[in-house]
Amino acid sequence: MIDSTSPKKRTLETYGLEAVPEQMRTTAWYQYAFIQIAIAANAGNFLIPALAVLEGGLSFWSAVTATSIGAFLGFLFVSYLSLPGARLGIPAQYAIRSMLGVQGARFLSSPIRSITSLYWFSVQTIGGTYVLQQLFLRMTGNEIPFIFLSLPLSILMVLLAVIGFDAVKKATTYFLPFLILGEVTILHIYFTTNEASTPWYVLHNSAFEGSIMSMVFFSSLAFVQYVSGVSASADMTRYAKSPKHGFFGLFIGNSIGFFITAVIGCASAYLFQNINPYVSASNQTESVTLISIITLTAIISMISINISNAYTGGYSLLNTFSSLSRIKSAMIFGISGVILSGFPALVNEAEAFISLLGGLIIPISAVIVSDYIIVKKSTLTGKSLEQLTRTTGINPRALVTIGTGCILYFVLPNEVSPGFVTFLSIFVLYPLIMKSSGYVNVD
Repeated sequence: MIDSTSPKKRTLETYGLEAVPEQMRTTAWYQYAFIQIAIAANAGNFLIPALAVLEGGLSFWSAVTATSIGAFLGFLFVSYLSLPGARLGIPAQYAIRSMLGVQGARFLSSPIRSITSLYWFSVQTIGGTYVLQQLFLRMTGNEIPFIFLSLPLSILMVLLAVIGFDAVKKATTYFLPFLILGEVTILHIYFTTNEASTPWYVLHNSAFEGSIMSMVFFSSLAFVQYVSGVSASADMTRYAKSPKHGFFGLFIGNSIGFFITAVIGCASAYLFQNINPYVSASNQTESVTLISIITLTAIISMISINISNAYTGGYSLLNTFSSLSRIKSAMIFGISGVILSGFPALVNEAEAFISLLGGLIIPISAVIVSDYIIVKKSTLTGKSLEQLTRTTGINPRALVTIGTGCILYFVLPNEVSPGFVTFLSIFVLYPLIMKSSGYVNVD
């Protein structure tokens, strides 16, 4: 299944679990950087930087620094786990078969990844629709029914994901200038309309204030939020010119994108005590032009992140149900996402649901990272690749380690950042277990 036929010009991407032909691997590092920058500034990504200020008691620069350090570390692991895609042209969950075993990947990591992507697709759509409702109400005085906004937006995002990587790449590249314009507009509003004092003066003179423990805590939260991307990053880089293009494109784009997001999110919280920059910025101006730009930015940011959610979620579903085609799996995922996006009550259960998923996602991510980087030394040998096409097979040591991590995650109190502690513990424990079993990474 690693080999593939000669590429043909096609409107819809049809490459599923099989490798993308080398002739199709043409995406440069800067194109990946554009994609990642474009999907960074969304309502979900503003949350932790803003909470670092509002709940963590950190100053503007302390919050930006702390969350950026955690995110950058997470992005480093995400970039490392993109290498199987760039080297072999295969999707992430398919490559994970060599780490958890075929059944471990198909019936544990892939379903969890599919559910996670589906949930975030729905939550991002619902959250973005709420923002749009409020902005349209302020601009026109009329309230648009929720379903009239969420339904067409979710369908558009699904259609782009069904078309495939080329649509993702083109859409996010075209969106990027508008997103940058929106981000500059938000910062312009922040620096010119604060009633209390000049915002730039306030931010510029914001010292590194706040407890070290609070900085570490929110740094770990940012790390945990983004390290889960290790189970999907290879989906994007299977079209990379080379492993270096995929690795550095993702890392540079993710890092730049998050830093911009952190600055805007922390500024919104520090200046206006609001976790949503789109709302806080629009509330500071009466200009129809500026509000329109902010509205457009909110729409584009939601579409950008959810194209990625739908695209990677479809591959996770395909790895579980290998008899499906890529298009069919993407459509099934998309239809489910469209349906769930019509139920705003999902957002009310977000905290409990995310916590529950985290108990599985973090241990799985830690085992995947540890297995690939330490045990397999960032190389999938012939022995590892043989596992990809098997119909059965499982790595019991990986599953026992994951189970241990789940228990640890739920036992630890929130004050010690259970996600980060669990990840670090499993990251260290798993190689020791594999070494004691006599595992050797050879052909």
